[in-house]
Amino acid sequence: MIFRQLFDSVSGTYSYLIASRKGAEALIIDPVLEKVDRYIQLMNELDLRLVKAVDTHLHADHVTGLGALRDRTRCVTVMGENSKADVVSMRLADGDKLEIEGVGLDVVYTPGHTDDSYSFTMADRVFTGDTLLIRGTGRTDFQNGNARAQYDSIFNRLLKLPDETLVYPAHDYKGDTVSTIGEERRSNPRLQVKSVDDYVELMNNLKLPNPKMMDVAVPANMKIGLAQDAVAQKGWALMAADALGLVGRPDVALVDLREKTECQRHGSIPGALHEPYPNLRDNLASGGLLRALGSGKRIVFYCAYGERSAMAVQAAQDAGLTSTTHIQGGMAAWKAAGGPVER
Repeated sequence: MIFRQLFDSVSGTYSYLIASRKGAEALIIDPVLEKVDRYIQLMNELDLRLVKAVDTHLHADHVTGLGALRDRTRCVTVMGENSKADVVSMRLADGDKLEIEGVGLDVVYTPGHTDDSYSFTMADRVFTGDTLLIRGTGRTDFQNGNARAQYDSIFNRLLKLPDETLVYPAHDYKGDTVSTIGEERRSNPRLQVKSVDDYVELMNNLKLPNPKMMDVAVPANMKIGLAQDAVAQKGWALMAADALGLVGRPDVALVDLREKTECQRHGSIPGALHEPYPNLRDNLASGGLLRALGSGKRIVFYCAYGERSAMAVQAAQDAGLTSTTHIQGGMAAWKAAGGPVER
């Protein structure tokens, strides 16, 4: 496995680049906007293709790199389903799998620092965001933070992992890079409490100043969605209400770009073909499924919220498939318009 821990000294943020091997798909966790050039340089050096950019929560101390990475690599942006961000391509729930080629992470909802905090576990490590830090825990006094919820997330979720599990947090301000669950259980001063009430009292009396970037970072990180209007202005978008009449038409191929777990949870448009977005490049190549379909049918892409489908339309048009459009707003808009759904 390729694993790189990357650091932004200004915000004290750790980002994590993961891939199964050289030349494979990659994902990055908690990217920082100012470091996007460095991430892309490193991925080029390692011959990696970024397919997913993930935030553990809505950050208050730096502007996320999710939007910039999406715009430059056409990767999928990912956050938990509780996120207040306007649009991300994929929203994950507790118990889901975050997957790329050769790598799978389990999704664990760990609220407390914020109400949209998630952790991601692999066989030997856990990415804890700001929930559990090295010899500390994330503050709980803004963004719907809750010390009681954080206690539950730490003591009843994260500390149930094996002691040897490596802990990789989103931040550190002392120079530490990694810990273990056992180390934190024994040596983290905030975890040496006798009860949840003791923990709540401790966290409620920290009296910390707000992060310096908070007034800039939070609004910016809530507005990271792809500007789908730009695709619509080119005539490549359909409003959901206008797409309702396309179901069952022999001259139309509805193509679902979501992953299997999303289809299972939220249902699909009847008769749609399922071709997940990471397969797009191969499907658009010579001999690919979409290129074959495009010779005789109008292709209409859709996804969860319209980001992946908007990027797919641009890629298809660039590849010469001029009969492609997408459903603006995705499955969410389709359901809001009363469109039929099958499971």
